[in-house]
Amino acid sequence: MDYKIVGNGSADIIHEIEKLKLDKKEIENRISKLEAQLKADEAVQMKANQACSSYDSILDGHAVSSNGLTPGMIYRYSRHLLLPDFGVEGQINLAKSSILVVGAGGLGSPVVLYLASCGIGCIGIVDSDIVELNNLHRQIIHPEAYVGHAKVKSAAAACRAINSSINLVEHNQALQASNALDIVSKYDIVVDATDNLPSRYMISDCCVVMNKPLISGAALGLEGQLTVYHHKGGPCYRCLFPTPPPTAACQRCSDSGVLGVVPGVIGCLQALEAIKVASGIGETLSGRMLIFDALSSRIRIVKLRGRSLQCFACGDNADFTQQSFQSFDYEGFTQSPMSDKARPKLSLISDSARITSREYKDLIDKQEPHILVDVRPAHHFKITAIPESINIPLSALEDQISLVDSHLKEVAKDSGKAASLYVVCRRGNDSQRAVDFLNKNGFPLAKDIIGGLESWAQDVDPSFPIY
Repeated sequence: MDYKIVGNGSADIIHEIEKLKLDKKEIENRISKLEAQLKADEAVQMKANQACSSYDSILDGHAVSSNGLTPGMIYRYSRHLLLPDFGVEGQINLAKSSILVVGAGGLGSPVVLYLASCGIGCIGIVDSDIVELNNLHRQIIHPEAYVGHAKVKSAAAACRAINSSINLVEHNQALQASNALDIVSKYDIVVDATDNLPSRYMISDCCVVMNKPLISGAALGLEGQLTVYHHKGGPCYRCLFPTPPPTAACQRCSDSGVLGVVPGVIGCLQALEAIKVASGIGETLSGRMLIFDALSSRIRIVKLRGRSLQCFACGDNADFTQQSFQSFDYEGFTQSPMSDKARPKLSLISDSARITSREYKDLIDKQEPHILVDVRPAHHFKITAIPESINIPLSALEDQISLVDSHLKEVAKDSGKAASLYVVCRRGNDSQRAVDFLNKNGFPLAKDIIGGLESWAQDVDPSFPIY
């Protein structure tokens, strides 16, 4: 840094010296913190390498019988050992295996719990999220006491409470192209328990370049699916989906909802597939996809196309290297974000056609004549709504546009003044689409409320329910 001494008196010099001393102290403190963080990261990395390096770490301090198991392991896993098709060999294979679970949410919860309880030698958990109250109906690994805390901490604590003999590695970070190779390289098997499209492509590509089998599951609404990618010559994710689907077709449970038990069912089946791959028993879902319909309680298994020889990632002439993987823009490729927190905001209409939730509250307080059209689906409207709002779902707006006009005329008649038209939705995207349509179809002064009901709850009424 360059500092300029202002003034000619000694007081200015003394003042500048004191300022420099403070700056020096701040810089030294910052250096100390960074050095401490670097040492901590190195310690975690060393622990991860040691934890997942050897099956022998499980046996430390215990006598090993001739079959390779300790007395404690024989007793704990006795029901496994009694299975003729699994037995001692299967259990030893589990103890020697290391599995990375990407995501400690609805799918990851049962995966991690069952892998921990069955005796996998080393389990890595990757997640950068924190536990929220609306997670708990499906993410059964997290107790209320961990709300506001890191999911990996909560998940690891639950696993240790079930089985203190296994090694657990906490990766409290988002899995990205920049760190995935380093993390995945330490494990034998990868389980994709994420809920977004860019992560699916990224994790699959990473498993291809690192030559790891991938157990992939998905759950949304009342349906789920499961398969195994890149295993024993089977296809990878890109083989089946070389081109991403349209953004509008990619829903998340935060948008569309999910019955809590559905990801539980799929997660249990993911754990089963991971155990089969790790132990070497049975027939995996490589080249096949299991589809679960919760409403009808039906499970179908469909045959998938084989590995594509022209696949961008695993094809015979593919030139997809570790370097190209790290530089690939997965969010740009899929036109969708990896995180719910980074959900893009729509910018469809001009600022003059929008008002804030506080401005709308002022309008109510002044008793200005108007109507508020809520364009959420009817079942959303039943959850919660701003008083006096009118529900006309966006999908029905074109057919019910006359209803908007009749409500405006009724309010104008009662007040003796022209009534204004405002539109609201959950987050402020569908309301823009509605206003754009209304502006073009006879309602040029219609305006939407920026940020929707989430903004109303945050800026106007903290007691308003968020869902």
